[in-house]
Amino acid sequence: MRFANTLRVERQVSVVFDYLADLRNLPAWNYAIHITQPVTPGPVGPGTVFEQFRTLPRPMWERLEIVEYERDRRLVIEGGFGPFQGRAIYDLERSATATDLVNEIELQAGTLSVPSGLLTRGMTGAVARNLRVLKDILESPDAGAR
Repeated sequence: MRFANTLRVERQVSVVFDYLADLRNLPAWNYAIHITQPVTPGPVGPGTVFEQFRTLPRPMWERLEIVEYERDRRLVIEGGFGPFQGRAIYDLERSATATDLVNEIELQAGTLSVPSGLLTRGMTGAVARNLRVLKDILESPDAGAR
């Protein structure tokens, strides 16, 4: 299963990238995540591993790894996403005063018996709502100070 959402954030690409790459920020903009914390020490980059506690669709711990880290351009995270394994891909493009963000999600549905079209529509909408919260956070006056 694969789907994508696009978003324009009125903030410099470096601010958007840095906020996304620090996965500890996930609980602030993803309603299903309670806590995300680094497992590996040091600065965030390729190979950095995080663990997070998800409350929806059911409580569970997940492990995420940054597998691509191209500063201000591309961030790819692999790991557990609820009942799925998959990838979250963030492609960023700078414009004059904003960042165009494409978030693509690739998931392996495994043995779920929900029709894929229904599942994809529901998840696309949920991710889009999370991205609107992300946009609001990043466009707030103090976002550059994070």
